[in-house]
Amino acid sequence: MNAGAEALWSALPMPAVLLDHEDRIADVNPAGEHFLNASRRVLIGRPFLTSVAAEPPLDGELARARQRGSPVFVNEAAVGSDARRPVHTALQIAPFTDGSGKVLVLMTPQELAERLGQAGAPRSAARTAIGMADMLAHEIKNPLAGITGAAQLLAMNLSPGDRELTDLIVAEAMRVRDLLARVEAVGNMPPPSLGPVNVHDVMHRARRSAEVGFAAHMTLVEEYDPSLPLALADADQLLQAVLNLVKNAAEAQPQGGTIRLRTRYDPAIRVRGAAGEGLPAPLQIEVIDDGPGLPPDLVEAAFDPFVSGRENGTGLGLALVARIVSDHGGLVGVETAPGHTVFRIALRRAGPEQATSEEM
Repeated sequence: MNAGAEALWSALPMPAVLLDHEDRIADVNPAGEHFLNASRRVLIGRPFLTSVAAEPPLDGELARARQRGSPVFVNEAAVGSDARRPVHTALQIAPFTDGSGKVLVLMTPQELAERLGQAGAPRSAARTAIGMADMLAHEIKNPLAGITGAAQLLAMNLSPGDRELTDLIVAEAMRVRDLLARVEAVGNMPPPSLGPVNVHDVMHRARRSAEVGFAAHMTLVEEYDPSLPLALADADQLLQAVLNLVKNAAEAQPQGGTIRLRTRYDPAIRVRGAAGEGLPAPLQIEVIDDGPGLPPDLVEAAFDPFVSGRENGTGLGLALVARIVSDHGGLVGVETAPGHTVFRIALRRAGPEQATSEEM
């Protein structure tokens, strides 16, 4: 590692272990040494699966991460070592994409999650991954700008043939910059400004925007419940969530298809409030497509960051939807089969003190 990467590695608040292609420990950060109660010198070279005890076992998750080429999230496992009793821990297993077979394992013990204010938060492992990625984005932006500027200066004195290489450097740097911006957008999402919102107005705005842009090749159909009451929501953030779901459906069918935007009222749906009580979340928003559906091994992790079933996908669109819905105190889920995939959002209705004459 260079000096900057070494400093970042040492500063990570969560325990981190780097594995080689045979699952031997290639490196461990200071937080990892403390967590496992063993020194880096002792740990390096030892088999990870025998040095770190986990229940459920992690060998299958390590293999799955390498096979998929994308991160795998384990929301809860009992993790310990010979010198450390097992503790409840969330894990993120991220494979390197350079063909080396290396895997990075990030561990967030429950006590660390509590210090970070994440205890009890929905999808805590996903939030930790977003937080770490946001921190990395800040660290990467400055050197990335330097690389881009240096390549542009070099191009001024090169022949047209050599400029192809600097143009490639600039193009790839810009692609990374855009990805970092998307990561920061998820990590820096402000709290929603909740108020009474007509869901159908939001859905109609999403349809109009989609059908003249990324979903121009699709047929969009509205199926709305005319008796739907006002939702307790942030209209702009809800629009962003619906647009992301429609975009996801459109990208799954590049040759065209049908996307149905549906609303309905289901009083049986409830979410858990801050005090543990069940709160009604009866307003249902559904985005339904007739595409090929999600691969079975991606369904459980569909809303986790950096998990995507598409080549060159970032896996941030659905993660942003999950973040927005969670911040609204709602629920989001997916049901999928070939020819029929339903992404469903459940929201709370605006209370009598918030409702106005605008209620439908």
